[in-house]
Amino acid sequence: MIQRVFPSGFGKRWLRRLNPLRLPTWLIALTAIFCFSVLNSCAQSSTTAAGPDAVRVDFAYYNPVSLVLKDKGWLEEDLGKDGIRVEWTQSQGSNKALELLNSRSIDFGSTAGAAALLGKANGNPIKSVYVYSKPEWTALVTRPGSGISRVEDLKGKRVAATRGTDPYIFLLRSLDQVGLSEKDLEIVQLQHGDGRAALERGDVAAWAGLDPHMATTELEQGSTLFYRNPDFNTYGVLNVREDFANQYPAYVERVLAAYEQARQWAVANPAELAAILEKEAGLSPQVAAKQLERTDLSNSVIGPVQKDTILAAGDVLKKSGVIPASTNVEQVVSELIDPQYIEKVARR
Repeated sequence: MIQRVFPSGFGKRWLRRLNPLRLPTWLIALTAIFCFSVLNSCAQSSTTAAGPDAVRVDFAYYNPVSLVLKDKGWLEEDLGKDGIRVEWTQSQGSNKALELLNSRSIDFGSTAGAAALLGKANGNPIKSVYVYSKPEWTALVTRPGSGISRVEDLKGKRVAATRGTDPYIFLLRSLDQVGLSEKDLEIVQLQHGDGRAALERGDVAAWAGLDPHMATTELEQGSTLFYRNPDFNTYGVLNVREDFANQYPAYVERVLAAYEQARQWAVANPAELAAILEKEAGLSPQVAAKQLERTDLSNSVIGPVQKDTILAAGDVLKKSGVIPASTNVEQVVSELIDPQYIEKVARR
């Protein structure tokens, strides 16, 4: 058999050196195929484990920790060791962050917890992996002399709100508890800054506000936060695209580790945090202080507390018809919240 395959004397000598045990050629071929497969698999694993060319992160004025992280450059410093760029994109609200995530324009996006639920229920493939704040960032706001002092007074009125955001969900929950729904008034769909402007012009009777716009109109225009309920404010959560997390789990942890560095720095340096917020958002010191006094940065681990808060919001969204009645809200929330990454970071 060997002589037929290698008729020359050179061939026989070459094969004997490679095959001192005189194994059958079919076994040698099978071994070669196996070795090639293993090497190829290792090469593919190495490619999968390699990092992305860039990590795309949003920043938002309603997420002060993101402003610190962007200002300090800690994420660039860490990922730069692997030759990975950091690209920043501003989110104007939870709805915009969800759009950016869904279009794959960013890998990490800042939203309210209830807004993340709404996105997930509508098919946005995201995971909520981190708590950047526990804020009281929304309330129902009216201008001086409007005659509005209770939620019930909104019946038949024009109210500005940004659909798909925590202020919008806050409005729905506020209406629901007094037996009203959005059908009892006219919701004017405006992005947060435009909603504030519409309120100040008198185009709407009330506005479901969001800081820092809410703090600005409160301090500079004398607008009134006529209904506040901190428990209706769902947490500020950082979301990651599922496919990014599946492909680069180690880099999710590294982003959250940098976020933790920024959050802890913010807690330890409140004056410097206020200065960064003032600079980035173009706020007065008074407005920045008002926003931060309503923002709790003491915890970052996402888990059962956030799940319960988001579930409560989900029930109202379902009741209001914002998400289909057939939606299993508890299952959606369970699939949304993923604490594994921050728990690993916290243990370091």
